[in-house]
Amino acid sequence: MSEYDPKYAIARTDDEAVLYLELHPCPDCGSADTPWEQGLTDEDGELVISYSGVCPGCEAEREYLFGMPERETVAPFPNFGGPEPSELLDAGQWMQVADGAAGSVPDDEAEATYVLSIARAAVEEVVKFIPPGTLTVPDDAFWTDEGRDVRDAEPGRFRLERLLVVRDSYRDTGAN
Repeated sequence: MSEYDPKYAIARTDDEAVLYLELHPCPDCGSADTPWEQGLTDEDGELVISYSGVCPGCEAEREYLFGMPERETVAPFPNFGGPEPSELLDAGQWMQVADGAAGSVPDDEAEATYVLSIARAAVEEVVKFIPPGTLTVPDDAFWTDEGRDVRDAEPGRFRLERLLVVRDSYRDTGAN
């Protein structure tokens, strides 16, 4: 399977688009510090969201184009999207985000709550890939090498029951 091409994939919220950009550093030098400018642009007759910037590490021009969501999803941070699954990050990548956040919880209570809210929201994003009436994330919800690696390392993590326990544990430890 080839690498997923996000061109015109729907960015459900700005938080989701920014997370996607953070997870995709400059392919030329590896810098993740590109200052992004966001705007709307017409691409082949389609209105899309454009994130463009110049990499400070190598001065490469970078641009990502995302499709517009049908409706705006308004919620406090982290607001990664509505009830539909992501088109930008696959289920395994969302689990990596949850793992990264949960593995870096600071001692400060307010900061810990903030970080755990990201972990919880990322697990909720994984759950959105599970079709109604089923109990596991389907194989087609893993379209990147990174996502498939996370799944292959421990497939049981993608069972609904286990995901809900993990999500709730982040809430019970202080994330609102």
